[in-house]
Amino acid sequence: MDHGMLGSAQSGRLLVEVRQEGVSAVVTPAGELDHHTADLLREPLEECLAQGLTRLVVDCTRLDFCDSTGLNVLLGARLKAEAAGGEVHLAGMQPVVARVFEITGVEAVFTLHDSVEAALSDGST
Repeated sequence: MDHGMLGSAQSGRLLVEVRQEGVSAVVTPAGELDHHTADLLREPLEECLAQGLTRLVVDCTRLDFCDSTGLNVLLGARLKAEAAGGEVHLAGMQPVVARVFEITGVEAVFTLHDSVEAALSDGST
């Protein structure tokens, strides 16, 4: 399986790492995803799509907080990925973050997985 680190960026409360696993880009935000840090996640998601990696797996295991701006970043990435024939999978969501997705109903539009490994082994796309 082809895999390798594509990059990372950090700003204050959020670190974002990106690596390629086969046909998927695994994007790992760690920390707090909010109005002040949203672009730090938006930019690598858009860069992956621009490079033709349209199957995005967002590893949420290290995401401690997500507000409405963060939700909008993920929803925007989903729309762009689907327009390019791809999809966005969310993996390993922490209960506090999962609750935000549940309350807003956003969980219904994403494919959710217990782990990154499960998301990568999902036969979609």
